[in-house]
Amino acid sequence: MSKVSLLFKTYHMRAILVLFALLPLAAISQSYTSYFTGSATDVVTSPQGGICLMGGATEHDEAMKWFLQRANGGDILVLRASGSNGYNDYLYSQLGVSVNSVETIVFNNASASDDSYVQQKIEAAEAIWFAGGDQWDYVSYWRNTPVDSLINLGLEQRNIVIGGTSAGMAIQGGIYFSAENGTVTSSAALNNPYDFRVTADSTSFLKNTILSDVITDTHYDNPDRKGRHAVFLARINTDYGIVGKGIACDEYTAVCIDENGLASAYGEWPTYDENVYFIQPNCELQDFSPEDCSAGNPLEWNHNGDALKVYHIKATMNGENTFDLSDWTTGVGGTWKNWRVTNGILQEIVGDSLSCSSVGLAESEKGLFRVYPNPVSEFLNIDGLHALEGLKSAHLFDVSGKHIGEMDVQSNQAKFDMQNLSEGMYTLSIVSDQEVRNYLIVKH
Repeated sequence: MSKVSLLFKTYHMRAILVLFALLPLAAISQSYTSYFTGSATDVVTSPQGGICLMGGATEHDEAMKWFLQRANGGDILVLRASGSNGYNDYLYSQLGVSVNSVETIVFNNASASDDSYVQQKIEAAEAIWFAGGDQWDYVSYWRNTPVDSLINLGLEQRNIVIGGTSAGMAIQGGIYFSAENGTVTSSAALNNPYDFRVTADSTSFLKNTILSDVITDTHYDNPDRKGRHAVFLARINTDYGIVGKGIACDEYTAVCIDENGLASAYGEWPTYDENVYFIQPNCELQDFSPEDCSAGNPLEWNHNGDALKVYHIKATMNGENTFDLSDWTTGVGGTWKNWRVTNGILQEIVGDSLSCSSVGLAESEKGLFRVYPNPVSEFLNIDGLHALEGLKSAHLFDVSGKHIGEMDVQSNQAKFDMQNLSEGMYTLSIVSDQEVRNYLIVKH
């Protein structure tokens, strides 16, 4: 080997060693990368709970302060599947809210979900924030793993506050657009609600009770998003028998939902035209399901222009305009609109306020009986619009057709304990004097 070749080889090896020395150790040896800011001594506080949903661009400072304050001085954990430590200093020191620490964990692949350090950090967090990115990464990395199990335990047992932006908002509904097959435009979805990219997924993931029947969407500055959101709701109604609802944010806006379900809209209106939307099928209709939601045909969801009711809020700096998710009818500072879809074309018109609440209603509201909640985690209930007059029996079956059990229908409200049943899809068959009606039930 020549002297020049030897010198080149030596220089090349040194360059490689220097490069590896500059990389975080986690990036070389682990399936995740961690960035830590603050005190390494864990503190245990009593968080106030709540949910912060952000539309996908620069974070709204006042909404983020709301999020941090509800951690009550605890430890903030940022989970993401791309990017680096951009949140650490911002959340720890730039907003003026005192917290013990901020740690960002970037998942380099799905195997990080099984890492004991990652799991320990989830168990210790008082607040968890999901960054933007590709929501299918989050779903495929975390669903049915210790990650979503521990997050859900934190929601249920420790009342942690949770939030996210863009993809981090998209994954937080009980039903979610998984983007498993990539994104989808409104034109493609409206002209074929069963386009392979329309993936409105109800498989159990994050269990925010107040959002159990909600599907979110983001980046609503792009008006193209509205049509596909209507299609998601049509598919939820058609496929699952669920009265799905929608929450949507413009890019620079946020919805902060407190423990009572009061949603505050943060933005910079009137300086900028920034909006939040709360969308639901019209519960005043006897039959509010789509007229035509079928493969290969344009969506038809019209009902004389009254198909969907939308509460539209201008999002302000201090979040004083609100909508109450405990009843989905009470709003402050917003206006009601009607949405309809005719032959695959979405139209919006000024509407009237709702005089009914769709909270907890399954598709059964179209008949004499109300089945709720759906999705369900503990007890499935039936009550009647006229007590339980005419109800003869109610049977539950699994997806294979196996009979699971029969409800006691002798009182004014029938109840079935589903706590020990596996998560998944079930069929409830109600036999009345008038008919036999089947409902698709989702167990979370």
